[in-house]
Amino acid sequence: MKLKQEQVEQFQEKVFAFYRGNKRQFPWRETTDRYAVMVSEIMLQQTQAERVIDKFLMWLDRFPDILSLADASLKEVLSYWSGLGYNARGQRLHRCAKIIADEYSLVVPSSPEELIRLPGIGVYTSRSIPVFADNLDIAAVDTNIRRICIYELGLPETIKPGELLAVAGKVLPRGQSREWHNALMDYGALVMTGKKTGIRPLTRQSRFKGSKRWYRGSIVRDLVGTDGMVLEELTERYGERVVAVLAELEKEGLVERSPEDASNPYYRIPE
Repeated sequence: MKLKQEQVEQFQEKVFAFYRGNKRQFPWRETTDRYAVMVSEIMLQQTQAERVIDKFLMWLDRFPDILSLADASLKEVLSYWSGLGYNARGQRLHRCAKIIADEYSLVVPSSPEELIRLPGIGVYTSRSIPVFADNLDIAAVDTNIRRICIYELGLPETIKPGELLAVAGKVLPRGQSREWHNALMDYGALVMTGKKTGIRPLTRQSRFKGSKRWYRGSIVRDLVGTDGMVLEELTERYGERVVAVLAELEKEGLVERSPEDASNPYYRIPE
């Protein structure tokens, strides 16, 4: 898609003007440490920024670097992750730390091509980490930025992700990638909301209470707080559906099962 230079400059000024008067303060914006940025970006996936603040600070207090996270047990990691939801994200972050410790000499990679190879890091996060940590001149497009670009630049909602990323790259002010993306985040959260624009996200979260996510989160939270629980106890608490959910969690490595009593096995979080 072709954009006129005047249109690009007007868009940039509009977003930056809003940001100058309405900049939000978050602890992850006060650091350029790539590890801390990686932690914040994974925590912010599908979680509101305000809910992340305390968890982010507590996490860095206990796991200030890659080595401390890599050496921790999964059970302890999940205990610090509890409350953020999607426990698999915490597990993948733990796995990231182990891989970075073993293969990258404890240094979080700086390139999107290397980052995207790590567990739990997709296209957006592989780009957002070097954007916020290193001010790298590349575009990173999440739900907020997609909505802003479609609305402000008159793009079709059916635009393909690759095409949208190319447009986002064209409107990126060189040398200001970190500030630009922070400005877009605030503009999207405070002004260009889904309600105001009517632009729907590509995916929507399902109803939480009683959903598979709810079962998964509740079971992991219960197991983190104990040495483990037998299937009978978990079934009494959550019903027969717990069997299928436990099998899924076990397959993913979030829980482990002791087969000593096949009729009533014991489940716990791996150490």
